[in-house]
Amino acid sequence: MPKAKVPPPQGGSCAGVPMPERAKRGTDIMSRPAGPPSSSSVSSSLLSFASSSPSPSPSSSSSSSRRKSAASSRARAPRLATWATAVLLAVGATCLTGCPMPESRTGLTYAANAERDYNKALEEFKAHNWLQAQALFREVKRKYAYSRYAPLAELRIADADFEQDKLGEAIRGYKQFVHDHRSLNAEVAYARSRIAEAQYNQISDSVLLPTSEERDQVATLESFRELKSYLQDYPDAKESAHICDLLEKVTIKLVGHELSVARFYLAKNNFDATIGRVQYALRNFTADLTCRHTPSAPLAAGEPSALRTEFGLLPDALLLLGETYLKMHRWDDARTAFNTLVKRYPESALVFQANNFLEFMKARGV
Repeated sequence: MPKAKVPPPQGGSCAGVPMPERAKRGTDIMSRPAGPPSSSSVSSSLLSFASSSPSPSPSSSSSSSRRKSAASSRARAPRLATWATAVLLAVGATCLTGCPMPESRTGLTYAANAERDYNKALEEFKAHNWLQAQALFREVKRKYAYSRYAPLAELRIADADFEQDKLGEAIRGYKQFVHDHRSLNAEVAYARSRIAEAQYNQISDSVLLPTSEERDQVATLESFRELKSYLQDYPDAKESAHICDLLEKVTIKLVGHELSVARFYLAKNNFDATIGRVQYALRNFTADLTCRHTPSAPLAAGEPSALRTEFGLLPDALLLLGETYLKMHRWDDARTAFNTLVKRYPESALVFQANNFLEFMKARGV
């Protein structure tokens, strides 16, 4: 039986694709306007070009057709690679020139934006818009955590609590700042001064409460320790003069409390308890720690002693101690207490009474 002849492709076609159609596609590609193609056009062009690549001959018996098809594929492969490379380069150039680029975040713009937002929050703070200011300062902390304005924002948040008399929140904020930023010496000194002042402000003097001498002294003692610690660590800081004034007031409260209790025992003729309370006041609230109202070195020769303030009611304590010793007939101890008052506090109004007691003892020959 004779073999069926396979008719050759019609119209000069190659691999089943008519030559006029392939030529038309090439003409379409070459006639496209210059300029970077869009992503959709690139995709469609690649698909179109790929569809024009030769497919295997339907006739497995024709070796000539297979050889022609393989040669045609090898000839087209370099052209396809070259054209695809050109398309990719064009797309890249389009993105470099036409795609919107995000705004660069350099160190300079980061710092400038942090300063701008901090100053905006500071304006609200100065206008006493405490809640709005705190919200803006928290945004500065969140957005610019690595700028120098982040710790400053923390301080201002605590300051806003302080100004609103939220003393507990303010103290916690300042203490957290001191814990987290120990290397910021000036800011830490400021935060510690505010802690001391906030604790002092927590000592209530309401007329609805007993006098400070009659109330529990826990809050007063905490304030005393904080104020004293601050002055020991920062004797020449700009806040030291104000802290010194607060410490003097706190010491007067504490010594006044001890003397009130001591006088109660003296009225009961409980002399040992009286001496114990007075000696406790002298031992714990002595005048060894002095305030320098001027941040200078120790007093020069001839410099008035008014530049220094010694704390509390210590002359009162010495006078009460001497009186108690007199009632106990402990003449030498009484004389020592009165002489200490006269020599140590010559400007005190109690010196006159101390001298009277000394004259009384001299007249008695004791």
